[in-house]
Amino acid sequence: MRALVLRVALTGVVAAATLRAQQPASTPQGFRDPHLFRSGIEVTTITATVLDKDGHLVTGLPREAFEVYEDNVRQPITNFTHDRVPIGLGVLIDISDSMFGKRIQDARAAVDRFLFDLLDPADEFFLMAFNHRPHPMTGWTRAQGEVERALESLKPSGGTAIYDAIVESLPLIDRRERDRAAIVVISDGADTASNATLRDLHTALLRSDTFVYAIAIDPPGRRAINTSVNVQALREITAESGGRTEVVQTSDELRDATARIAEELNSQYMIGYVSPHAADGQFHSIRVKITGTEDRVRARNGYVATPLTRPASK
Repeated sequence: MRALVLRVALTGVVAAATLRAQQPASTPQGFRDPHLFRSGIEVTTITATVLDKDGHLVTGLPREAFEVYEDNVRQPITNFTHDRVPIGLGVLIDISDSMFGKRIQDARAAVDRFLFDLLDPADEFFLMAFNHRPHPMTGWTRAQGEVERALESLKPSGGTAIYDAIVESLPLIDRRERDRAAIVVISDGADTASNATLRDLHTALLRSDTFVYAIAIDPPGRRAINTSVNVQALREITAESGGRTEVVQTSDELRDATARIAEELNSQYMIGYVSPHAADGQFHSIRVKITGTEDRVRARNGYVATPLTRPASK
C-alpha cells in the first residue's frame, strides 16, 4: 500500500505526487516531480471540494481564498491549482443476489456512461465486483470494450463483502499512474461477509491516498435487516475519507447519482503545503476553510504520516 509522508487527501485524495514549489496555478502537470522526492522535500497535497450555502459546487476560487490548518496550526499554501487533475478511479460493484435483474442492468448502464461520457479522457480506472468476496474484473484501463465485456459478465449471487472489496482495491490504487485516487462503491446491501472490520477499513484508508464515494440503493419498503444497506456505515467510510454517500431509492436513480459524483470530480481544487511534521506514524488533523464567505470545504479530517515508499527512479 502506498505509504504517506506528510501527505493527505482532502475530499478527494492524497495525490500520489508532489507539487512543484513554484508551479503556476493554472498548470496541474506540476503535481508530480521526482526531483522533490530525491531532495527530501515532501509537499502535502490536498484535494478539496467547495460548496456554497445551498450545496452547489463553487469553482474558480483563487489561492488567496483558502486557509489550511494541520493540527490546528495554519500552514502557508505553497502550491495551488483549480484546473482538473487526472484521476485513477476504482469502481466497485455489488453482485450479491439482491442485485439480480433490473438493478444489475441499471448499474451496468450507469457505470458505462459514468466512465466514458462524464469523466475525462485522461482518467484511468478499474472494475472490481464483490459478493461474499472481491472479484477483480479489469486492471487499469481506458478501453471501453474491455469494460463493457466485464460489466456484461457480472452474475449476481451470494452475500456482501463491501469492506473486503475496498481493502483489496487499495494496493491496485497505489499502483496507478494518475495523481488523484478515488473509489466509487455501488451497493444495495449491508456488509455480511467481510473478514475486515469497519475499524480495519478506517485504519487502511488513513494510510492510503484514496477517497471513497458510495451509492447506496435503499428502497422504501421493508426488508430483512441483514439485507438492508447500512447507510450509516457507508457515510462513516466516505466522510472520513473525504468523499460522500449518495442514497437512492431505486436503481433507476443510479444514472443521476453517478452524474453528480462526476461533476464533483471535475470541479475540485488541489492545494499543497510543506508539513512541519516528520513521518512519525501519528495521526495529524487537517482542516481547510474558505475566508470571507459562507462557502464550506468538504474534506478528509486527517492522515497518518508514514514513510514514503516508491520504486527507484529510472
